[in-house]
Amino acid sequence: MSTPPTNSPGMTRRDFLKRGLQAAAAVAVGAVSGRAASRLAAPSSVWQLDPAKCIQCGRCETACVLKPSAVKAVHAYALCGYCKLCGGYHHPQAKRQDSAAENQLCPVGAIERTFIEDPFYEYSIHEDRCIGCAICVKGCAQFGNGSIFLQVRHDRCVNCNECAIARVCPAGAFRRVPADQPYLLKGGPHAGA
Repeated sequence: MSTPPTNSPGMTRRDFLKRGLQAAAAVAVGAVSGRAASRLAAPSSVWQLDPAKCIQCGRCETACVLKPSAVKAVHAYALCGYCKLCGGYHHPQAKRQDSAAENQLCPVGAIERTFIEDPFYEYSIHEDRCIGCAICVKGCAQFGNGSIFLQVRHDRCVNCNECAIARVCPAGAFRRVPADQPYLLKGGPHAGA
């Protein structure tokens, strides 16, 4: 066995390398264990909003633990009539059917209107701006065909054990669904969600 150098506090090079390899092995085992545990802990179900039960009460915006809410308006393009006068886009009392801010129903300007050809327009929802207030959903349901509806976006949702919105939803529209099929679409597989 070699003696430690006089300038070292008692550790040989071999001891240093041995401890370093032990530490690296411990980190590797910890990483593998952590990855396996996270796979086991992955939720088998997630919260979702049933668009057929939603009454557009506005609680998705205010009750969610996240600000802005993890609930977002989505658009089922296959159901949309591409109307010039869209109930989800325009105020019911709008004097003009243009895109001026005073004529728009959305309080945060999350819906964009694009002219296609007379009299058709396409409506796109910018989810990064959407606050989940359901004002556009209510307007679309009252004056249109219901092509705009709400969904929990799982890239934002923290999947609370007891969803704060589900606790206060007067329609009982929130429920757990399988994580491998997390969306309850309106209008089938061509919905915008």
